[in-house]
This record gives sequence, C-alpha cells and structure tokens, in this order.
Amino acid sequence: MINRKYLSIVEDKLSNFSAVALLGPRQIGKTTLARTLAEQRPSVYLDLENYRDLAKLDDPVAYLSSFSGKLIILDEIQRKPELFATLRGLIDEGRRAGHKFGQFLILGSASLDLLRQASESLAGRIAYVEMRGISVIEIDSESETSERLWMRGGFPDSYLASSSSLSMDWRLTFIKTYLERDIPQFGPRIPAETLRRLWTMLAHTQGSPVNASRLAASLDLSGRTIGRYIDLLTDLFLVSQLPPWHENVGKRLVKSPKIYVRDSGILHALLNITSLEDLLSHPVLGSSWEGFVIDNLTSFLPIGSEYYFYRTARGAEIDLILKLPDRRLLAIEIKRSSIPKTRRGFYEGCKDIGPTHKYVVYNGDERFLIKNNVCAISLADLMREIVA
Repeated sequence: MINRKYLSIVEDKLSNFSAVALLGPRQIGKTTLARTLAEQRPSVYLDLENYRDLAKLDDPVAYLSSFSGKLIILDEIQRKPELFATLRGLIDEGRRAGHKFGQFLILGSASLDLLRQASESLAGRIAYVEMRGISVIEIDSESETSERLWMRGGFPDSYLASSSSLSMDWRLTFIKTYLERDIPQFGPRIPAETLRRLWTMLAHTQGSPVNASRLAASLDLSGRTIGRYIDLLTDLFLVSQLPPWHENVGKRLVKSPKIYVRDSGILHALLNITSLEDLLSHPVLGSSWEGFVIDNLTSFLPIGSEYYFYRTARGAEIDLILKLPDRRLLAIEIKRSSIPKTRRGFYEGCKDIGPTHKYVVYNGDERFLIKNNVCAISLADLMREIVA
C-alpha cells in the first residue's frame, strides 16, 4: 500500500472549502482515497455509475439533505452534471446551519466539462485537486523502484502488479476499456480504432509539437477533427499538452504545444514495449523519460505555478520552464544519462529568458554543479526541492 500525498492535500482543502473536486483518469486511485477519508469521519458514498445509487438521487434535495453534517462523496459526478445546481443550494443551506466546510467530495474522470459546470454553479465554494499517478516521491526512490515506476507507469494497479506481464495485461485492458466503453460516454460516437491509431501516433511522436495536418493526412480526417480528438484525450487526462513559453523575447518561438501520452506505462503499452531492456533500445527512450520527468515535476507544484517549454526557430531550447509563485524561474534540461550534459541550445535559451535556477535532471543520485552554474540533480531531489 502506498501512502498517497493527495490524502493530506484533500483533507486540507476540505478544511477550508465546502466542496472539493478530485479529478483524474479512471483507476488512478480517487475512489480508494475517498473511501479512506470516509473511514475517518461520518460519510456517505454514492457511485453515480451504480444504478441503485443513481436512483437515490431522483429527488436529490430530499435525499442529500438527510445527511446534513456528513461528508457526502459523489463518485463519477459527470454522469449527473445537473447536480451542481442542487449542491449550491445545499452548501448555502449548510453554511447557514453552521456547516461551513467539507460537505461534499466530488470525484470526476473528465476535466473541462466538469470544471465548467462547477465553476458556474459553485464559484467560491469549491476547490480543485487534480490526482495524478504515483510519483517518485511517493515510493522508495531507490533506482530499481523508480525504474519500475517509469516502465509500468503511475496507475496503482499497473505499478503494484505482481509481475511485468500482469502489469502489461492491465494496461492493455485499460486502453481497450477506455476506447470501447468510457470515451463514448463523453461525446459523439468516435470509432475506437481511429482513436487508438491517433493515440498510438501520439505515442510515436511523444514530446513533439503537435502537427495536426500530418496526423489528419495519416488518418484521413480533417485537421479540426484531429484537434477535437486531441482535446478529448486531454480532457480525459490521457494526454497532456505542454504550452510554449509566450513572453516576448524578440525571438521566433515555436507556438504549438508539445504533446505527451501522459502516463509512461500507457505510452509503453501503446508502443508494445514490454520490458525495460526493450525500452532502453527503443527510439522513444529519451522522450519517454522526458514525459515521465515532466509529469512528476508538475504533479505537486504550488498553487499559482506555471510551466512551459521554450524553443526558437534557431535552435535554442529548454525542455521545461517552471515559473513558481515565489518568483523562482527554473530552466530544466532532461537527460536519460548517467553522465549529464547540456546542449548549446539550452544555454542560449537561458540567455533569452534569464532563469533564477538551472538544472539538468538525469537518472543518477548525486547532486553536483556542471558548467555555467547548472545543477545536475535527480528527479526525486528536484521534486522535493520544489515541493518544499
């Protein structure tokens, strides 16, 4: 059992807000976390994909009002979005009765629509927590364990599987289930095979700026349709889009976001990479490690943080820029190497943006300075430095 950092984060939010939305892909651990919280306080749990629980909400005001003073957990809230207007009235009524905080914990597997519904109905009453996969600072960070996390990804059932083959079976089933059952619930019917081909193509181009026209030509679709499909995969937390640095530095900047299959284990399953040995000899090696590092580094950032990549037409490039609320500006190079080196383009990028700190994240454990005051550091150590 892994002690997830999100437990304390959600507890803190519930102490300060009437409702908390815990968002993330299916099977990431939201329900497990919610049930853990339910064991610690008077609670009622409703799974809105369960017909019996859904039927209880035919008259939601009457039913939910009967649990005044308890934490009400609503799982898969996107199945009944009309509840948001009801929750606003119940929260305001609870406040008048003296129940200021922690009335509702809302779990959802889709972000944009859920956020839109909540922001309209629950403005000022709700906090958001995005739950990601298991991170390197939530496990024993010995290299063997971290390598397994990178290879299998951060979904608990995949990472904790008793063998590599069972982990891969779980991930392949996850992909199939999402394509054939889950995604059709969120919009117009999309052919599962077409979406799988797109998802796999994004895996092959991991970490590259999106080229919608090339993808459209390969799949015989319009560029607009490709954009809509990528947005859907992003909305379901299956891919991520890293935006380009946008501040004017007098340079011709790459303006398209970089696309990553979000979970490294799902990336490897899409590409049929079954072992660490296969991965180490695969062309996706560097971009897989880059996506893994970026997803970990951005998972527990302080509120108000921003993150980007930087690339100019003349070759200046920074893999990740972190803009933190304490005015730190971090320029980060990511290298899958035991002997970290930085590229000329990284130094040119640093001259352009003027970071306060420069790092190269590599797969070693020692921390030391290399030329031009760049700090070579492990992923876990940099995460702890940012979180602290």
